[in-house]
Amino acid sequence: MESTTKQASSRKRDQAASLNSRKTGGFWKLFKQQRYLYLMSLPFVIWAFIFSYVPLWGWLMAFQEYKPARSFFAQKWVGFDQFITLFQDQQFYLALRNTLAMSFLGLIFGFIFPVIFAILLNEVRGMIFKRTVQTVSYLPHFVSWVVVAGIVTKALSTDGGIINELLVSLHIIDQPIQFMAQGQWFWGIVTASDVWKEMGWSTIIYLAAITGIDQEQYEASRVDGAGRFRQMWHITLPGMRTTIIVLLIMSIGHLVSIGFEKQFLLGNNLVTDYSQVLDLYALKYGLEMNRYSYGTAISIFNSVISIILLFTANGIFKRTTKESIM
Repeated sequence: MESTTKQASSRKRDQAASLNSRKTGGFWKLFKQQRYLYLMSLPFVIWAFIFSYVPLWGWLMAFQEYKPARSFFAQKWVGFDQFITLFQDQQFYLALRNTLAMSFLGLIFGFIFPVIFAILLNEVRGMIFKRTVQTVSYLPHFVSWVVVAGIVTKALSTDGGIINELLVSLHIIDQPIQFMAQGQWFWGIVTASDVWKEMGWSTIIYLAAITGIDQEQYEASRVDGAGRFRQMWHITLPGMRTTIIVLLIMSIGHLVSIGFEKQFLLGNNLVTDYSQVLDLYALKYGLEMNRYSYGTAISIFNSVISIILLFTANGIFKRTTKESIM
């Protein structure tokens, strides 16, 4: 009996070793076949390592009372004091609220409008008109936020702003509204500006996904009497599902890392309670006040939450839709 058990165990080890050998041999065989692709990707791997991974050593500053004049080993170590101070600051929670609010608004409308626009644009039969609309729609992506902020501010101005002029002429309002001076309008202004700027660019990705759908499905549906709306609902949208889910997962991972350009350029002292996001908070209460360790602690918080959100969203979609990015 003992001899039989040893033989079975030996066979399992041999099988495992053989499987590992085949996997290793298969990898090197694939590497040899695609060596030029690996060589082409090497510069980007090096770039990502230098600019994304090497700087992570700077996270140690969050556990120090960092002073630029001292060497790294002469810094005073303070443990988690920076994080304790961070979580006790009311301004931090205000910035977190604003960040999450604008992130969720951007996530919802930044996904709905490009998907709808891509589907509608795909239904256009005139190629010249279709390409013209597509080109015009994605041009704002190449315009800097400095220019966009100037356009938005001028359009919402009480002195000749086109939005106020239109609302007054239609008798919707009696007098111009100071949109840029009222905090309750700020989140909507930022979201609308972002959607206008990026919608056309996001549409390109969805149009590419639509072109990958088998055209025979549309022909078969037309034979069965399906109209355009049913084709969009039952063929186009399901065909875009993988692309939508992948982009949605990646966007969820960046919920707390939305940058600060839009808020910095469109905000002012009158709407600070609604415009200050985590990146602006780190800039104002970290770098501008020479509190480098405190600013690093805020960045670590952003990164950790982003990683948690990314893995959580990926896990949920992997269980429910069998789609994932990892």
